[in-house]
Amino acid sequence: MVLYKRKPVQLVPVPEDIGPDDEVWTIKETGEVFKTYEEYLVRHLKPASKVAKARFGLSLTTYALQKKFICVITGHSALNFFDALRSEQANAEEIEQAFPEALKGPVLRKVQFKTTSRIDTLVDQVYDDFKTDYYPHEAVIVNIMTGERLHGVIRDKAIFSGKTLPDGTAAPPRARYFVSLDERPGEEAVCDETQISRDRKVFTKSVIRSFLKGTTSREAWTGAPWIVKPDVARRYNISTTVPEALRHETKLAERKKLALQKRQSMGEQVSPHPTPDSMSPTGPVRLPDLKPAPKSHKSKAQQAQQAQNQAIGTKHRSPNGFPGIEPGGFVHMPIPGSQMHMALSLRTNQEMHHIYTQQPQIQAPPPPPPPPKGPIDDLQLQPQGRVRPKLKYFCNDPPVDVEPDLKHPFGAKILMKSVGPLLETWDTLNVYVEVLQLDSFTFDDFVEALHIASEELPVELFTEVHCAVLKLLVSAEDQGGKPQIELPELEVEDDEDEEEEESAEPTPEPEPKPAGRRATRSSLAKAEAEKMAADLAEAERKALEAENAPKHRAEELLSDYDWIEQLAKRQLQDGGWQMIMVGLLHQLSKKERRREKCEELLQQLVPTEIEQPTPETVRERYSSLDVNYRIQALQIICQLCSETKAFREYMETCSTAMTDYRKQKIELQRNRKQAIEELKALNEERKILLPENTPPSPPLEPAKPNGDVSMTDLEDVTPMPEEAPDSGEESVIGGRALRKGKLRAAERKRKAELEQERKEKAEAAAKVPKQSRQFLKLLKDIEAKEKVISDYEKQIGVIDDDLRENDCNRTRVLGKDRFFNRYYWFERNGMPFAGLPESSTSHAKYANGCIWVQGPDELEREGYIDMPPEWQGEYKAKFNMTVPERKKLEEGPTSVFNAYQWGFYSEPEEIDALLGWLNDKGLKEGKLRKELIANRENIAKHMEARKAYIGPIGGSNANGVTKEDDDKSQKEETPAPAPVEKPNKRMSTRGRTTAAATPEVSAPKYRCLSWHNTDAIEQLGHLHSEQPAPVRARKPTKRKSESAAIVAEAAESTGSRKKKARHSRG
Repeated sequence: MVLYKRKPVQLVPVPEDIGPDDEVWTIKETGEVFKTYEEYLVRHLKPASKVAKARFGLSLTTYALQKKFICVITGHSALNFFDALRSEQANAEEIEQAFPEALKGPVLRKVQFKTTSRIDTLVDQVYDDFKTDYYPHEAVIVNIMTGERLHGVIRDKAIFSGKTLPDGTAAPPRARYFVSLDERPGEEAVCDETQISRDRKVFTKSVIRSFLKGTTSREAWTGAPWIVKPDVARRYNISTTVPEALRHETKLAERKKLALQKRQSMGEQVSPHPTPDSMSPTGPVRLPDLKPAPKSHKSKAQQAQQAQNQAIGTKHRSPNGFPGIEPGGFVHMPIPGSQMHMALSLRTNQEMHHIYTQQPQIQAPPPPPPPPKGPIDDLQLQPQGRVRPKLKYFCNDPPVDVEPDLKHPFGAKILMKSVGPLLETWDTLNVYVEVLQLDSFTFDDFVEALHIASEELPVELFTEVHCAVLKLLVSAEDQGGKPQIELPELEVEDDEDEEEEESAEPTPEPEPKPAGRRATRSSLAKAEAEKMAADLAEAERKALEAENAPKHRAEELLSDYDWIEQLAKRQLQDGGWQMIMVGLLHQLSKKERRREKCEELLQQLVPTEIEQPTPETVRERYSSLDVNYRIQALQIICQLCSETKAFREYMETCSTAMTDYRKQKIELQRNRKQAIEELKALNEERKILLPENTPPSPPLEPAKPNGDVSMTDLEDVTPMPEEAPDSGEESVIGGRALRKGKLRAAERKRKAELEQERKEKAEAAAKVPKQSRQFLKLLKDIEAKEKVISDYEKQIGVIDDDLRENDCNRTRVLGKDRFFNRYYWFERNGMPFAGLPESSTSHAKYANGCIWVQGPDELEREGYIDMPPEWQGEYKAKFNMTVPERKKLEEGPTSVFNAYQWGFYSEPEEIDALLGWLNDKGLKEGKLRKELIANRENIAKHMEARKAYIGPIGGSNANGVTKEDDDKSQKEETPAPAPVEKPNKRMSTRGRTTAAATPEVSAPKYRCLSWHNTDAIEQLGHLHSEQPAPVRARKPTKRKSESAAIVAEAAESTGSRKKKARHSRG
């Protein structure tokens, strides 16, 4: 069953009315038979073109040779029909032989009529059901009591049903298997499912998937069941009659019924009797749903005239809906089945004349073409006059003249051709940090390390990156010490040929001619010609030798140095990894594709000017190497890493993890959807119970007619008569007793107010109806269900992050704009947004922090921007400008013109301006704008983190040191002025040091120096550039020897202490 555009290729059945003498055309591979040659051609050519390219103008195998077919078993695409068919047949035979014969029937019966939509889920179900279930005649491995593993074949199987235990629990069913042992003829083993197992290669999910693809099929409609192919079903006696409930017609009828019930529940009236408006010559019909009228393009005068005509027509229309007929009158309707499809108009000629001659008819101009409804090609949209925000450049040779503030400070040393390899190298190293055993690092720290690393200032980041990548290319000595990549063979010179050349006798010089002969003109001309030919040959020989002469001395340096052996031994210190780089580049230069770049690097590392190249000279040359050459060397070795087995296994592991995460996400989404439905039902129930449990609104207090306001402050100060102090107490005006009386009165009043307020609240609560227990329980259930939904959403968000971080096969592009510029946000996939959280520079809280813009590639530029003149003329006639003119107008003063040119944005405001520039009605820009909006929060967050970590672009110098740090270091370097001592006072200076006498010069601070490879230290115990410390056995001291002897004696005397004694000696 070959697939074409993900649908099975339906074979044409053999015609029944074919005689034995009829001429037919057949397709041998499929067995299809055609009575006419035209049918044969149309069968092959119709899917390839609309009208078979002028009726059979294409070749015979145009359709069959299209690389659009898919092998259903392997899933391989981009095949023609015959290759896909052969692949399917070959793999079907292989799966037929590999899959256990005893399992085929049970598995197919289990799968028959299953309605699981995804085949991955179906495979998981089959695997779980048959993982511990075995069948007669199946080859298994038995674990007997002695611990041996013996091969055997199941002879019989006994199944015992489950039973209920005395405590009420139900015991599951169990099975017993009688297995004939191959190694012990005549013997059998009786065991259960825990003692037998299958071969790991026989029963795997991939094998099950291929088997089901080759033996089952499923139609392309929702809810379609899996059906075993007829020939396979006949072989294993499996019924192919689809149950009535699973047929397509039944499903359609159920859906129509549910839709009708839903419309009725929403209040729609479905009338069984036709109305006059719904009559037709053939009976009642269902009128289409009414839609709002489209916006009119007519002028106001035309709309007024149309409204007046409609008013006149309405005036002469009767109430029953028919023109000119009084209520209760007769209406002439067309007879059903007659040729008259419309009722005759009963208006009089006078009425029609009055309608059409009252105003002269004004012919309306043709309406303008409607605007495009859906997204179209971006360059076909009208220019909007907006200019894209200015790009910044990370190089010293931007494609256009820009202001200094649009250049990065490190760009003074980087060329535009190195920006792409620099980004590629940084992205590769950070995506595969787990394979390389590196801490993640920011892009700015990486660039800074490439700039400042030297022999005087070693940078751990620069050294560790080289050593980690090189160690991945060759396995360690204890693991074989073999290269993990394909290397070209070095040319071995033949010593015997050299000896033969040296021992060859020199050619004898021609004897001088006797001087007695007289020279003629012809002889002189001949001698002159021979001399000129000899000089020309000598010049050509010298030019050829100069061209073929070695331009570097790498071969001389590596004459007695095996870089593969040294790398296997991990000899990376003291210029070791620099020598290994030279050896690797020298061997790679033998491959034509890498020759130019490798030769260029070798000329810088081992130039011919050096008299005697040594590891020390190579180390010195590498420490002073230009940053562009460093980027070029790192790009070469990082590209080699993608060929290693470690990288491929990591990508396969991530792909498997992504599959598991997708299954978990589907399950969580299903659960969340179910929880939302349950929450919806609970809210509906709450709406029903809400009126009975809602407290009445508090009555409004009537306003005072005169608007008086009580003066509470005065009441508090002036005591009421009943609050006066007792007569027996001492009352002195202005005395202490009077003040106490006022305080007691205020306290009594406050207590009275609190009591009154409590009573009012109690009375109000008594009037409010108490909420029922059912309603309170319902509210708790709603709150709990909302929390469950929130938890599901959080889990889905975590899985989305895991999917993004495991997507490491390729760098995902955000999208393209109208001029085919590509936009990249490198943190989008393959790595955490801010790098590894346990990294030594995780406090930076960002990884790259920029949006990078790459120019269009060559094909896009030639086909859509720099088009031929005739196409540019058509475009200019439509938009009054050519595409290059529009590019210059809308991109502003900063642009990138090819795929080797890059710009970037580093401010959140620039992203907002870019969103305003993009047109969401375009095909490409609509997708790009959607991606930017979805990731805008994270992009802006990490841009702000980058700004806080390194400061603004103009705020740091070429070394990456901010202005504040530079001023601080200058202040520290400047010695403080010595204090002026008074001559009359003597002071002891013992134990003190004068700061001015020994000034401390602080080295400039670089951010990249704070990076340390903690991941390698945790996993290996040392850095990549270091050798592991040898483990030396320590000689036990006298005290340890005595304690060991005591423990040994105790172990001999007490057998129960043997383990403890052994542990203490260890």
